[in-house]
Amino acid sequence: MFSTDKTIDNLQSLFTEVKHYVDLQKDYVKLDITHKLTVLLSTLILILILVVLGMIALFYLSFTLAYVLEPHVGGLMHSYGIITLGILCLGGLIYALRQRLIVRPLTRFIANLLLNDK
Repeated sequence: MFSTDKTIDNLQSLFTEVKHYVDLQKDYVKLDITHKLTVLLSTLILILILVVLGMIALFYLSFTLAYVLEPHVGGLMHSYGIITLGILCLGGLIYALRQRLIVRPLTRFIANLLLNDK
């Protein structure tokens, strides 16, 4: 039954097509991984840049606020202390809400990026 030349040619053709399909799938996976890593890294770099710029803005804003508060609280040292306390409270609040503010959105973003086929 399998001894005819036509059947052997068909099996060789099928093997060649399957091999070609596997090579195409391998290339597709490489392209998909490259695309997803590019999106992930560019998003992380953008977030890093925004965090650094935000820290610089907070730094200058705190100096501005210290000089604005100085006449009202009795001195520059007291205004720096109030601002430091406010920043520490803000840091504690962010730490307390880290799951809701940082971990869950980051997990959702990475899961959508890696698991969706869009």
